[in-house]
Formats: sequence, C-alpha cells, structure tokens
Amino acid sequence: MLSFGAKLPCWCFLLLSCLQSLSAHKEFFTSIGQMTDLLYTEKDLVTSLKDYIQAEENKLEQIKKWADKLDSLTAIATQDPEGFLGHPVNAFKLMKRLNTEWGDLESLVLSDTTDGFISNLTIQRQYFPTDDDQTGAAKALLRLQDTYRLDANTISTGDLPGVKHKTHMTVEDCYELGKIAYSDVDYYHTELWMAQALKQLNEGEESTLDKVTVLDYLSYAIYQQGEIERALEYTEVLLELDPEHQRAKGNKKYFEFQLEKQKKAAEDNPEKQAQNAQRKREPTEKKKPKKVSHPLLPERKKYEMLCRGEGIKMTPRRQSRLFCRYYDNNHNPKYVLAPVKQQDEWDRPYIVRYLDIISDKEIEKVKQLAKPRLRRATISNPITGVLETASYRISKSAWLTGYEDPLIEKINQRIEDLTGLEMDTAEELQVANYGVGGQYEPHFDFGRKDEPDAFKELGTGNRIATWLFYMSDVSAGGATVFPDVGAAVWPQKGTAVFWYNLFPSGEGDYSTRHAACPVLVGNKWVSNKWIHERGQEWRRPCGLNETE
Repeated sequence: MLSFGAKLPCWCFLLLSCLQSLSAHKEFFTSIGQMTDLLYTEKDLVTSLKDYIQAEENKLEQIKKWADKLDSLTAIATQDPEGFLGHPVNAFKLMKRLNTEWGDLESLVLSDTTDGFISNLTIQRQYFPTDDDQTGAAKALLRLQDTYRLDANTISTGDLPGVKHKTHMTVEDCYELGKIAYSDVDYYHTELWMAQALKQLNEGEESTLDKVTVLDYLSYAIYQQGEIERALEYTEVLLELDPEHQRAKGNKKYFEFQLEKQKKAAEDNPEKQAQNAQRKREPTEKKKPKKVSHPLLPERKKYEMLCRGEGIKMTPRRQSRLFCRYYDNNHNPKYVLAPVKQQDEWDRPYIVRYLDIISDKEIEKVKQLAKPRLRRATISNPITGVLETASYRISKSAWLTGYEDPLIEKINQRIEDLTGLEMDTAEELQVANYGVGGQYEPHFDFGRKDEPDAFKELGTGNRIATWLFYMSDVSAGGATVFPDVGAAVWPQKGTAVFWYNLFPSGEGDYSTRHAACPVLVGNKWVSNKWIHERGQEWRRPCGLNETE
C-alpha cells in the first residue's frame, strides 16, 4: 500500500527571535541596523521554502515510481489479458489496486504539502516591510542620486564607492523607481529611470516588461517637462512597436498640434524664434556654471556640495592654526598619566575631535542596549512644540540612561571629565542608526529666540554644547557638515567631536547650524550627548559681550 509520510522540519522555532525583534518595529528603511533582522527572516523563509520543495519532490518521486511500476505491468498484461488474469494472484492484485491503491494514490496527489510554508509565510508577513518602506527606500536612492550627482547607470550597475557587495538593478527595479517618482509627480526622476530601464532592454536584458510600457511613461514624463519634440520622438518609437496603442496615437496628435501651435507663435514673433534657434544650438552642451560666491548659494546647494567634499572653506592660513595635542583638561587626575588625543577640526565655530575615545567593545555594548529600543527619530515642531517625524530626518534613535547599565554612566563621566561640564542636567545618551540614504538636513541643536519653549519641560535651560560619538566607519557619505561656514567632519569609528552651541553670554551661535549627510554606502551609528545650561554657571562663566 502506498504511504506518504514526508514531514517538514520544525523551522518555526528558528524564527522566534527574529519575530520578537521585528514585532514592534516599523519604518525599516530608516535604520540599516534593524534591517539586518529582515535578512535573517528572509534566510529562514528560504529554508522553509526549500523544505517545501523537498517535500514536493519526495511526493513526485513516489508518484513517479508508482507510475513506472504500473507502466511496465500493464504493458505486459495487455499483451495477453486473459492469460495474465488466468493467474489468480494477478486477478486479486488488480482488484486490490483499483479498489484500494488507486485511492491511496489519489490521496497522495491531493495531499497539500504547502501548509507549513504558507503558515510560516502568513505569520511573518505581518512583520514584513510595508509599501511605505519600499517607497522610502526608493526615495532614498533618488536622494542619493541628487546629493552625490550619480547617474542612473552608475546606481543600476552598483558601481558605488566603497561597496563590498556589488548588486545590479534589473529592468523591473529601474521601472519601479521610475513609477514611484511618477506617482510623486517627480517627472525628472521618472525620465531618468524609465530611460535606464529602456537602455537595459535595448541592451538585451531579459525582462517581463516590454518596451511599450516603458516608452509610455518615458514620453509622458518628458512632455511634462516641456520637451514636446523629444516626447513626440519617443511616442513615434512606441507606435512603431505597437501601432494600435490608443493613448500613444492620441498623444502623437496632441504633440504635433502643440508643436505646430508653437511654430506659428514663433513665426509671429521673430525675436522669440531667434532665441529658440539659439537654444537649439546649445542644449546638448552643458552650460558652464556661473561663478557664484558660496555665501550667495542656497543652503541646500551648499549642504550638498559639502557632502560631496566640495566647497570646504578652510584656507591654508587658517589650516596652519589647527593643531593636535595630548589633552588632560587642566590636569584632570584621570588623564594626567594617560591624556587623550585631541585634534582641532575647525576654528570658527571651534570643533574638536577626540581620537580613540570609545573602544570597539564599548561601542558593541551600546549598540546592543540600543537596538531593541530604536524608534523613528523625531523633531520638535517649531510652532506646536510637538515631537513628530520628518522626511528630512531619516534615522532611528534610542535613549540610554546611566541607571540602566554601568557603561552608560562611565561614558557620561568621561564626557564630563573631558569637557568640564556638568552631566546631571544633560539629556540622556541618544544612540542613532541611519537608514537607507539616512540623513538629517540642516538644523540647530539649540533653541532659538522664536522657540522660547523648546526645552521648557526639561527645566535645564538651552543646549549649551553637543558631544557626538562616531560608532562606525562609513564607506561613503555620512559626513557632518556646517553649511554656513563650509565645514565638513567625516565619521571615524571610535572618535567623538565636541562644539559649543551657545556663546558664553548664552546667545546662540548660529554658525553651528549643521547636518548629517545621506549615507551613500555603509551603516552609520552615532551617539550624542546634548549638554544644557543649568549646572554650568561656575564651569563656564557668562561672557560680557553677546558673542563672547
């Protein structure tokens, strides 16, 4: 009698730790650290899928053996049916096969080996990234493309600086990016990525997508940017592939009508016609950028330039006044015999970096404590004062107190010893992990005069200073930049930077406006300590002048 007893292994237990860590997490794209959990979840799903495939193969193997056996048996039996059934055992076995064994075979064929895999998939699906995660990751790629001036082909081929695991994008990937840009009414990026998808199709890449679909989006995106002639060209290419495409036929008539309308208008205005002719002779050549002094550039442009390592304003003369030293903070007993290494990063505002100030072991412990608590980083609404998420801050953060682990208290004391500032009134240690293209656009750490209630609930005054640990190296991108002064500080694992946000008078130093550049390649971990005014009265006496 046939029997089928293939069993799936108990892979479910392998998933418990991942499910527990994922259950409370959302917005995966905002933290690379938490996205690593998804890799293990997917690995377990693949294991489950392979178990299902093995079960199906075992089932088919049994069916195949049964079919082969009956094939040879019936071939012999049908050559002499009466003689074959004249043997009483053959007659009995025929009755048994048709009455019992074919029924068993039917049960085997109908048996569902998908239950285990589908149950597993259903359980885990509730912890999967959402459409918002996919859109967030896609927009991060577009942001990186703009900030670091990368063409679509560079990203598609995975040819990014510092990459360890090079990955190519398929036609479908490029098309998906274009569609997300299209749904966001971003026709500039729609064109770039639909053109890249078309390029890969023209190069012979196999895809479930056809050129007609891509050309439909591409021509419309170009039209929306005011380039009717190019839109018409792509529409004509589309119609060569699909002459009955109704939308393209309508678009072609419309584009031709608009071009004829423009031609007549130009004929009525010869001066404008001459300008258009001049433009047509020049569009293929990239116009040389005007020489504009950096102070007149919009902040966004200065920010992106600094992220690319451009526009840094440190002159050789100022650079010559920056030094490195062994530092013990006025003979602090803890550092007299083992002073720390300190180097000047910038002069105005004065930014210093401490080297080898936190060990790899300490970093791993801090990350271990923070990772289960990471939540989407928020900003304080300048009008309402309410904490809320923002598209210009892509990271997750967690707060660690000195009461939770002796290491945190040890780190707090280290900051106090080196800065000479009181830590009892400082905010807790904030640990942040940046996501795909993670960034924090230009902002102030201190509360401005138009935000009188910024830190009112803390009762410790304004943020007098910032201490920032770099807990990882970053392969590309991720610098801390100060757009107003043209400064850039690059992540270096095990170091920390420190600067004052307020002058000794208590007035805000607006030159400390800074930003965290998008992470192009790598995983950026930082932790920071925001130090407040209260408790510093005797440690950093007030100045007499506003900017003193």
